[in-house]
Amino acid sequence: MALTQLHKQEIITNYQVHETDTGSADVQIAMLTERINRLSLHLQANKKDHSSRRGLLKLIGQRKRLLSYIQQGSREHYQALIGRLGIRG
Repeated sequence: MALTQLHKQEIITNYQVHETDTGSADVQIAMLTERINRLSLHLQANKKDHSSRRGLLKLIGQRKRLLSYIQQGSREHYQALIGRLGIRG
């Protein structure tokens, strides 16, 4: 199931840098994380869905690249973001 417009707006307002921000790296990472979490739940129930598994791996790679971009800029900001998202154990 895709993200609803209301849920997307909620994620954007929680992670935006300024009030008109809709596409910063923080927002993109938060959206990808939500999609990854939903897809992971789907794959737990549908173990043979290999096309979705490939899509999940692509999303994880994209999120990894965005996270490394944030980490290059500011290590503190990176730590705060992954803490808020609850990723990287």
